[in-house]
Order: sequence, then C-alpha cells, then structure tokens
Amino acid sequence: MRLLRVLGLILLIIAAADGAPQARRPTPEDTEDPVAGDWTGTLEIPGQPLALGITLDDDSATLSIPAQSLFAHPLAQVHASPDKVAFSIPGLPGAPAFDGHYDAVRSVITGTFTQSGHELPLTLHRGTVPVPPRPQEPAPPWPYRSADVTYRSGEITIAGTLTLPSTPGPHPAVILLNGSGKNDRNEEVFGHKPFLLLADTLTRAGYAVLRTDKRGVGGTSGVLADADYNDLAGDVVAGVDFLRSQRDIDPELIRLLGHSEGGYLAPLVAAEPQNRIAFVITMAGPAASGKEVLLAQNRALLAVRNASADEVAAQIGFVDTLTTLLLDGDPDQARQYVIEHNAAVPPEQRQPESAVERIVNANFASFVGCDPASALQALRMPVLAFYGSKDLQVPVDQNAPLARTVLAADPDADVHVFDGLNHLMQPASTGSPNEYGQSEITIAPEVLAYVTDWLGRRVPPVITGR
Repeated sequence: MRLLRVLGLILLIIAAADGAPQARRPTPEDTEDPVAGDWTGTLEIPGQPLALGITLDDDSATLSIPAQSLFAHPLAQVHASPDKVAFSIPGLPGAPAFDGHYDAVRSVITGTFTQSGHELPLTLHRGTVPVPPRPQEPAPPWPYRSADVTYRSGEITIAGTLTLPSTPGPHPAVILLNGSGKNDRNEEVFGHKPFLLLADTLTRAGYAVLRTDKRGVGGTSGVLADADYNDLAGDVVAGVDFLRSQRDIDPELIRLLGHSEGGYLAPLVAAEPQNRIAFVITMAGPAASGKEVLLAQNRALLAVRNASADEVAAQIGFVDTLTTLLLDGDPDQARQYVIEHNAAVPPEQRQPESAVERIVNANFASFVGCDPASALQALRMPVLAFYGSKDLQVPVDQNAPLARTVLAADPDADVHVFDGLNHLMQPASTGSPNEYGQSEITIAPEVLAYVTDWLGRRVPPVITGR
C-alpha cells in the first residue's frame, strides 16, 4: 500500500530498491588502499537504530540497508581516500550525505551523516552489514513441485512461479496479488518475502499457488506507472486463464488472495461473472476509496509520530488537493502542483525530481480513484477479509466496519481483525512502517493458520487424483 507524506517527518526515508547482495569485495589483504572494501556501521536514530553497509572499490561505491530491503544502492560524489571519505545518496529525500576520514590508529572510518538538516555521528568498521534473521523464510528442498512460468497479458509477458502439491491433481489454486509499487513475485519488502511464505504454506496444505512479478519487475515486461487498474485487472485475468490451461489445476476452483492494493484488484476481477472466481481473500485490503485511504493513512502516520497540528494540516491539505486534481483527470495540473509544492518546502525537505513521476501517473491516479464498494457488494462467494489492528497504512477503524457493511449481503463473508498486527500481519508495537524491517516475523503464524483453516473448511485440498 502506498505511502504518501511530506519529507522531514522521519529522519531517514529510504524506499525499497531493486538489487541483491553483492559478491565479496576487496579487503586490506587484497589491496593497498586502506579504505577499499566493505564497511558497516549503525546510525543511532532515536528509537530505531539502523545498520548499514558501505562498499568502496575502484569501480563503484554502494549502500546497503537490509532492514529496508536496500541493497547495492549507488552512491554519488564519492571521495575515497584516507584523508577524506565522503559521498551523497542520490534519489533519496533530504539530501543524505556522509563526510568523514579514515582513522588509521583505530582502522575505522569516522564522520558525520546528514539528512534533512539533521546530523548524526557515524563510525564504520570493517565487515559486511548483518542481515536481520528471517526464521520463517522457506528454503529448498521443497516438498512440492515448483516451476518458473511465463504467459502473455495483452502485449506484455508476465513471469512468475507456480507451485503444485506433489500429489496428483486437479488441485484448487490460489493466485497471489501484490500490493502497490514495483513488487517481485515474493512481494519482497524490508527483507521479508511474505508471498514466498504464503505460497509455501498453502502449497504444503495442498493448494496450487501462482505468484508473479509486477509490470516492469523481474521477468515481467511493461511499465507499471503507465498501467491503470483495467490493465492490472487484465493481468490477473491472464493468470486465471493460464491456470485453467494447466492439466493439474481444477478450472472451477481458482481463488484470489490480494494483499493491500491487491485487495482492490481481487474483488474487481471476481465481481465479473465470466471470470468464474471461486473465492476471494483480502489481506489488509481497502474497503474505502483510494483517496479516503490515503487521507486516513496520513492522519494515522502523523498521529503515531505526534506531529503538530500545523504539520497535520499541511500534509492533509497537500494529499487532499493532489488527489482532487487527479480525480478531476488533470495530470498536468497535478504535476505542476507537486512541483510547486516541492519547491516551496525547505531545501533539505525537497523530494528528488523523479519523485514527481512516481505519484503523478496513470497507475497512481487509478489507485486514488478506485472505490471497491460496488465490486464487494456484488460478490456472492466465500470471502475472507482480514486486517491487523495496528495497521496504519490501511487503517482498520476505517476499513473493517466498511467491509462488513458492503459484504453484508454475501452469505459466506468473514471480516476478521487480528489484534496487535500491522499492515504486513506482523506483531507490532505502534504499527509504524519503521517497525517492518525490525521484526523477525514475516507473517504471524496465527494468520497463516486462520487462512489455511478457512480455505480447508470450504474446499479441502485434493488428496486423490484422477
């Protein structure tokens, strides 16, 4: 689910980025350059210390923050000599930068990290940044079949992974629908892979599971920013058609499980009778319109940060005006409004120019204008909509009651709230996205058990084949 907020609300704002951990870099034993190689340190941000890693070598300089799923992010304005070690972090708000030097006595790099006018001391030691443990992450060998697949959706190619129970079919199937943004088939975020865990859990329970890369990510072609919800719904239907072409899949028992924004798409597809969807599950799926969710989300995020009344008024005013312009169908005016708003804030709080295109495009406008009420009201099939009580991105107080209202006519609809869980269904203290990467839990076990039990009580997995 999208986060839209004024810069400066948090000290270090880093979005998930594509990339993977890099191969071993030079050490002092490999080179005479005392600053080349891997370095790691911790930014002591009040209440949320953040471990990071820096790699310096002859060809590149990169930053990794595993807790925020940032790996090998290129650095700019790099100086890498004993007398001066400095760099900036392009593409991120608040002009983050480091300025320091190599301390030969202690064999460390020491200096000051700055962002949005804030300064923090930072000492880097030899070594690689530790990756937080993810004890739930499945690993091969799998006790089921797993295959990478591709199929067409209009002019684009969709790539994903299909997992199938080892028993003979035909099997009931589940398609996992990603949240917003450029997500891969595992919906990897903040070092967690929730869709890998869901696919593993459901396949072990006897269901076939299809999960895919979104447009412009991994093996899927296309440009996500240019895709509206008609396009994305078409991608879901293409996945349904692909599954129906597979001998081991029961064509009448295909379900959709959408997380966050995927909870918008699942009802839109399922409400069309010709798609013949059996069940719908939404995990933190909005029941309110995109604009209303954004407004509620921003109020919730600001409240948990104890923002001032002036901050709240400024941010809510910005979101309200921007979304109104997008709903009016005037992207040029919306783009100009964002540019002017960005120029009016203090320099250290300004977004990079590329951020404008991330929020003024067909995909974001479609999200803002989506109201799932009519699609949810049309469903006459088993529906499970579940939420976390600590969710600040799809606030439960706004969406769970509305889901109960719009699903009231469905004879088999279950709206369930898990106490103490956040938007990713992790145990949470405040529900702030700052906690996502700090949690070792990817999805709370009670959620996995509830979903599996809910499915099994309606259509049990196949235990004997043809």
